[in-house]
Amino acid sequence: MRVKELWEWMVQSDRAVAFTGAGVSTDSGIPDFRGKGGVYERYDPAKVFDLGYFCKDPELFYRYAREELFALMDKKPNITHYWIGSLESENRVMGVITQNIDMLHQRAGSQTVYPLHGSVEYSFCMECGKQYLWNQMRAILADHLIARCDQCKGLIKPNIVFFGEMLPQKIFEASWNLGSQCDLMLVMGSSLQVYPAAQIPLVAKERGARLVIINREETPFDSIADLVIHAPLADISAWMIGS
Repeated sequence: MRVKELWEWMVQSDRAVAFTGAGVSTDSGIPDFRGKGGVYERYDPAKVFDLGYFCKDPELFYRYAREELFALMDKKPNITHYWIGSLESENRVMGVITQNIDMLHQRAGSQTVYPLHGSVEYSFCMECGKQYLWNQMRAILADHLIARCDQCKGLIKPNIVFFGEMLPQKIFEASWNLGSQCDLMLVMGSSLQVYPAAQIPLVAKERGARLVIINREETPFDSIADLVIHAPLADISAWMIGS
């Protein structure tokens, strides 16, 4: 493994950015989406995560939400989350751009976090806009198959990005700007198959940044990356922390 080279690049970097996907959180006991035993093996993404289907028949999504989505807040950050948080506190990373909705980066100490696909922190009524915190949603789903607003009976939607929805504009623009300014783009645990999020590491590379990809599986960007490491993130994080 070329971990020493990564360490040297981190030392040399003035403007590093972390870009993370589901693989960062698997060591916290959160299944990824595409891997063996992942979410897409157990739920049909064309139904569960499609906005139109959700509005028409939300019961399937809320079955998933009851079993897994709102259990995310019970999970704990792992060594990779803490390593990334420490890099920011040492001013070695400008911020984190994440595809994850689990809030684990924030709970591990990262301050500048751009959650491209939303988070489970709160949900909102699609009719009146009333907000509900994650623990309120868990309480609602303990007694109801579908979460509806106690104020207007409208359908409640978690603040996550469904298929058919645009990414939150301000967060995407901030992420794009961060990626455009960095001199080292550190991609961790992402398949880099979901757009437009996957464009951000690409624009960083196009604007002169070194592109590092750490992921168990190959990604479409491996051929253009400056450094690719196919290894468990926990091992890389432990080595980097101990260096």
